[in-house]
Amino acid sequence: MAGSSIMESLFQRSLEDMINGFRLQMIGESKSIAKSMEEIRREIKSTDPHTKSIALQKLMYLNSIHGIDMSWASFHVAEVMSSTQFSHKKTGYFAASHSFHDGTDVILLITNQLHKDLTSTNEFEVNLALGCLSVIATTDLARDLTPEIFTLLSSSKIFVKKKAVAVILRFFSKYPGAVRVSIKRFVENLASSDPHVVSVVVGVFCELILKDPGSYLPLVPEFYRILVDSNDNWVLIKVLKIFSKFVLLEPRLAKRVVDPICEHMRKTGAKSLMFECIRIVVTSLTDYESAVRLAVEKIRELLVDDDPNRKYLGLKALSILGPKHFWAVSENKEVVIKSLSDADPNIKHESLRLVMRMVSESNVAEISQVLINYALKSDSEFCNDILGSILSTYSRNVYEIIVDFDWYVSLLGEMSRNSHFHKGEEIENQLIDIGMKVKDARLELTHVGRDLLIDPALLGNPSLRKILSAAAWVSGEYVEFSKNPFELMEALLQPRTNLLPSSIRAVYIQSAFKVLVFCLHSYLLKMEAIPSPSLEDLASGVSNLVSKTECPEGYEVAKCEAPANCGQGEGFNPRVSNILVKDLAKENDADRILAHGQASSSISLEKDPFTHESVIHLLNMIRTALEPLSGRHEVEVLERSQNVLGLVELIQQEIPGCLVQKEGSFKNDEPKAFKIIKLMHAAFSKELGPVSLCKCYEEILMSTPVSGPVASNVRLHVDHPMQQKKLPKHLISEESSKSSVFYKRGIPGKPVEWGRMTIKFAQQGSMRDEYYSWRHSMYYSL
Repeated sequence: MAGSSIMESLFQRSLEDMINGFRLQMIGESKSIAKSMEEIRREIKSTDPHTKSIALQKLMYLNSIHGIDMSWASFHVAEVMSSTQFSHKKTGYFAASHSFHDGTDVILLITNQLHKDLTSTNEFEVNLALGCLSVIATTDLARDLTPEIFTLLSSSKIFVKKKAVAVILRFFSKYPGAVRVSIKRFVENLASSDPHVVSVVVGVFCELILKDPGSYLPLVPEFYRILVDSNDNWVLIKVLKIFSKFVLLEPRLAKRVVDPICEHMRKTGAKSLMFECIRIVVTSLTDYESAVRLAVEKIRELLVDDDPNRKYLGLKALSILGPKHFWAVSENKEVVIKSLSDADPNIKHESLRLVMRMVSESNVAEISQVLINYALKSDSEFCNDILGSILSTYSRNVYEIIVDFDWYVSLLGEMSRNSHFHKGEEIENQLIDIGMKVKDARLELTHVGRDLLIDPALLGNPSLRKILSAAAWVSGEYVEFSKNPFELMEALLQPRTNLLPSSIRAVYIQSAFKVLVFCLHSYLLKMEAIPSPSLEDLASGVSNLVSKTECPEGYEVAKCEAPANCGQGEGFNPRVSNILVKDLAKENDADRILAHGQASSSISLEKDPFTHESVIHLLNMIRTALEPLSGRHEVEVLERSQNVLGLVELIQQEIPGCLVQKEGSFKNDEPKAFKIIKLMHAAFSKELGPVSLCKCYEEILMSTPVSGPVASNVRLHVDHPMQQKKLPKHLISEESSKSSVFYKRGIPGKPVEWGRMTIKFAQQGSMRDEYYSWRHSMYYSL
């Protein structure tokens, strides 16, 4: 057996041999590790201590580098710890520190070995036991070995005493009863003549006091003495951390410590100690103006330092001091703003947080311009951080720092054009929110929305789609503030809108619907105010356009003339109407240009924008843009375009006959199309807000009788029993007509949701959008 051990020892690979073998292996790493594990399992069972120790070294290497489990070798570790040779014992203790934990079964078997080594006359063996205990000590070990540690706290060997002091921290946490036994002798070491022992004791007390400062408050005199007398920077840093906790418990203590702290701040050349003095001042001594001013001076030194770490600490100290002493941040405003262009991302983000804290009603415009300039020069990530901080800060507490909302709306428009910007949803929410809450800002909102809509280059940027959606919505919702609604209509219907998703394009079409209703209503108001000859002129103009149009083969010329009434009588010819629209579209498109974001029209809008030529041009432009959408599969776009085209068709059918009537008869027998336009305008003119849909629909429908040919084109689909009770029975349809896009599709309605103000909720939440939208519990189709 002895011969076998000798042979194993002679031919055993050392740790160095195994590592070299891994580097030169040709069979693969996993196979090499498996082969080495077979060797280790065989060697660790050897009775030779040296062979067992080498095997344990190799096992620890594989555990550390390759994560191989070594819990199965716990008993062998305990065997090596008990070796009489120091080199083997050292390997065993190191392996125990590396692999033992509270759940290790054999940990109770090493109690006697630890007791033996702690009382050894060999200080190196004592050191090994103390080092292992500082890592693996359990409640049972701490309870059984506290007397030995208590004895070692008064050891004459400084090296052993420092180790014993360090072990006390784990003993106190695992076994609180050890505090009662050893605290007195532990405190005595604060007065030790050896600075290394004092440093270790203060470090342990710092950790203990951070967890439970109240229990150690009686030790204030000892720590105050060290604060005044010590010259060790690291000891002073720990003492300052301790006093930062004590001052919060005992406010009267601040008066005693503020002078020594300021003295250290003035005299020290160590930046680490200076920063710790600054930190205790800005966190615990802010009521002492002289100390705060001294701290601000030292912070300024850190801010202008070339070392990025010190600059970051200076910014961090300012951010802590800012809430109570804002003047300190204002005094260093230039340095903070300059840090926005620093190469270190941590410094840039910390300076950004400080800049946002500076914002107030008086300087919001100035700081905004600075931030926008830095955003233009920054990378994409930091640019979005800057713009996101602006949005979140300015909208806080319902825009409490915004005085001029016109300025803020224009700022949102400027931010939207930043090529790196990716927070379109937030700007979308704020544009909608401001439009609904701040009436005075609606004029500027429409101007900003118009500038965004007429720029075709923005349509290809996916990050701006949400913003364009909001711009289209506010432009249609508040079209009465628009300088040129015809230009706005061209922007909403420009060909490049096909780049947008269907949900956003549906918003464009719905806004075009609102603009159309506004223009037609304005035109009707003008017609009611002017004498009848002008009406006859307009009617003759339309009749001339009709007569000039070549009638298709098989149709009499008499049928091409305008009907004398307003209804869809026998004289109505849809083919002639379509030809008229197409010819007019060709004539007008020849004079209309839409390029480089600038919309222009052949119609002069300076003196009298709402003329019969402009209205006809508008209707033809709508048909030209929306008729190709009749073959689309997106229900959202299709239904809204049909709504607009239905209104356009109705107007173009009735205009030639309705306008030839005398003024008196016009007032007595108002055309059906005009009634619908006025009804729509009245609905669109109401302020947004939570409404009872059943009540609104009941009032509108009851007050507006629908009969005749138009009634056959109206379908209201109701899926709520309360709505079915309140609506007229002849307007409720269990199934869509075959011509409807909802025929046999079973698309459910959606309830109105309120709360978060987005384009979706703003559009869905209004009564008139419920009235004309396909999305919700009722559907209206022209």
